[in-house]
Amino acid sequence: MQSKTRWSLASFDLEGEARAAGLARSLSLSPLVARLLVQRGYDRVESARQFLNGGIECLHDPFLLKGMNEAVSRIRAAAQNGERVRIYGDYDCDGVSSTTLMTYLFTRLELNFDYYIPHRTLEGYGLNKAALRAAADSGITLIVTVDTGISAVEEIAYANELGIDIVVTDHHEPPHQLPEAYAIVNPKQEDCSYPFKGLAGVGVAFKLAQALLDEPPIEWTDVVALGTIADLMPLKDENRVLVRLGLEQLRQTEKPGFRALAEVGGIELASMQSSNVAFGMAPRINAAGRLEHAKQAVELLTSTDHEAAAASAISLDALNRQRQLIVETIVQEAQDMWGAKCKAAAEAGKPEPSVIVLAGEGWNVGVVGIVASKFIEKYYKPTLILGIDGETGKSKGSARSIEGYDLHAALTECDALLDHYGGHQAAAGMTLHRDNLEAFEAQLSALADSWLTEEDWIPKTMIDLTCKMEDATLRVREQLAHLEPFGIGNEAPKLLLTGVTLADRKAMGKESKHLKLSISGQGKMLDAVCFGNGHLTEHLSHGAAIELVGELSVNEWNGQRKAQFMVNDLRVPHIQVFDKRGDAGSESLPGLRKQLTAGKYRVPIVLVPSEVWLEAAQPSQEAADVSYMTYDAFVKQQKVPCSHLFVFGRPPSAEKLSYALAACEGLEAVHLHYDISRAIPAFPTREQFGDMYKLLRRECPMDEEGISKQLASKLSGITESTVSFMLKVFTELEFIHTEEGLVQLSPVTVKRELSHSAEYRDAQRTAELNEIISAPIKGLTDWIIKEVQNSLLHLNEGVVIS
Repeated sequence: MQSKTRWSLASFDLEGEARAAGLARSLSLSPLVARLLVQRGYDRVESARQFLNGGIECLHDPFLLKGMNEAVSRIRAAAQNGERVRIYGDYDCDGVSSTTLMTYLFTRLELNFDYYIPHRTLEGYGLNKAALRAAADSGITLIVTVDTGISAVEEIAYANELGIDIVVTDHHEPPHQLPEAYAIVNPKQEDCSYPFKGLAGVGVAFKLAQALLDEPPIEWTDVVALGTIADLMPLKDENRVLVRLGLEQLRQTEKPGFRALAEVGGIELASMQSSNVAFGMAPRINAAGRLEHAKQAVELLTSTDHEAAAASAISLDALNRQRQLIVETIVQEAQDMWGAKCKAAAEAGKPEPSVIVLAGEGWNVGVVGIVASKFIEKYYKPTLILGIDGETGKSKGSARSIEGYDLHAALTECDALLDHYGGHQAAAGMTLHRDNLEAFEAQLSALADSWLTEEDWIPKTMIDLTCKMEDATLRVREQLAHLEPFGIGNEAPKLLLTGVTLADRKAMGKESKHLKLSISGQGKMLDAVCFGNGHLTEHLSHGAAIELVGELSVNEWNGQRKAQFMVNDLRVPHIQVFDKRGDAGSESLPGLRKQLTAGKYRVPIVLVPSEVWLEAAQPSQEAADVSYMTYDAFVKQQKVPCSHLFVFGRPPSAEKLSYALAACEGLEAVHLHYDISRAIPAFPTREQFGDMYKLLRRECPMDEEGISKQLASKLSGITESTVSFMLKVFTELEFIHTEEGLVQLSPVTVKRELSHSAEYRDAQRTAELNEIISAPIKGLTDWIIKEVQNSLLHLNEGVVIS
């Protein structure tokens, strides 16, 4: 069985092993955890200890950030002078988190302030002149941006004209020309000496709070964790400390907003992990800005009233459900559109586009990025999803890419077709007129065909380390927890579990959608769970030498805790043999067709003994994708694409089965569906040859016509066809001869062994070979693997049976 993705195992050399051994001794770690630390760059005792246990002492001095002194001075001056101050944020989760944290800060500083977040659809991203004009009219003299502002050159120049000072706090890439702001705080500024460049917008806001309060406000790290995780910032260095402290705050939070958000998301606060933030909290916060206005999310996170927070959380949850329905609708419409494109391409004899570009009127541009991500998951092709304004024809969309295809570079190549674009290798946004969409798709696809290799079209799974059963323990998993929080830049360790065999497998869950495996190795047993792969139950043979990629986790049930393996991908690196020969109805055609329909086999071929069988077994329309072939048809072809070979009906001979096995290209499994209960003529023994010679001595001469039938009637347990064969052997050895229609004994002058007869030797070899067809499965398995290896299919290891 092949894996769904390309597995890329990170290298680990002898020097790394030595350093890991040192860490394991010094820090009392398991070898696996020590190797992971070394692999992630923490190969010294002190750096590893700091990574595992580092806290507030690891936070950097906020005044190392360029512009921090100016920002702090200006905000303190505003507090002293009673100026009206406005926080200007962004509508995504990081922007909401940043606005929330700045609200906490300005409230504590007793500033006269409010906050403003632009409407995604009506205003778009960042500072805009209308909002600045309104701020000036309201008496605002200082605006502090969060998660935005670094590129607002024109807008900040306009604010200066209006008499508004702007303090920019941002984390996005600075442009070549920076705005003329009163102060800019962004660790990515070219001449900023701050030691960590990976802060989220909310992380920069936190550093401003730390500078203004003369201490880090740990109680606000919960909101830092929310924005940092949601904005996919690397969980390294300072981010790791802030997110870990934030998760601790969330586990014991009394803040009404977070408690209400956890309740509607079904999240247990006491066991909060980064994944709960990423998939439970962040989508609900984002839903406000996507569908209505992000201020609803800020109101939730800043609420001090439990009832108001609960109502707000319920509203955001409803918006998120609405967002999900919108996404589902667009996904379905987009899939129909993509299916029609592929069908049209096939009818025209052309390949389907290499880049997916789909646009629809009325598609919500706030969710098209999510739709693009779902297409990547399903089709693994660069995908652009755009919403079209029916009146203007303007198409605005988001793109997601695969490894090897640089979206920003591709959009740059298509610059002449675009009104606006921006982004990076993996994600981007763009605007263009609908009339340019067809040419846009064609140019993007041509670039993909030029840039990408055949291998690039297969998803890749990055694997940290191989492990054995001895590593898959509860103790090791508990030590792995010290590497948390997991996320971008500090992913949950992906392990390749080898040296194990499949002891049992079964489908589980609603509609049997999921797969549960019991695997054994080194005298131990381990459960493994593979979500969404219940259909693989019939594709895995008992005893298979299986390889699994996934994460080590803990299963808690009825107060019991034990290690288990959460499977992301799996493979069986050898041909599997599924033995149905002893089953009732092994040659049942309805049963075979039911298995073929339910199993979703890739490139299945049913091998039948003869044309008569072929006529009876020809598939119905429902199974039209299954090929049926006779042995003679196989012999005529050198290679036949076939991943699953179903041997239906007893093979006419082992030699013909061998030809079929050798002809299969890409063979993964052999399914044996024939009856072995019926006896077949055995090869005659030496005693039976002796008995027949004695009978010939008594009966000869005999008429040649009908002699086989006469002799068979007088010999117990020997068929007429066997007698005919024995007569040929005796004739070749010159024990008998035929003269004038009579079979007569020949004078024996020299002693001859039966094995001196070529007829005897050939028949004996054929009989021995044909016995393999009915042999116990271990012997048949060994023979199949030998035949496949001899056919130069280069399949490794052994064949395992079910």
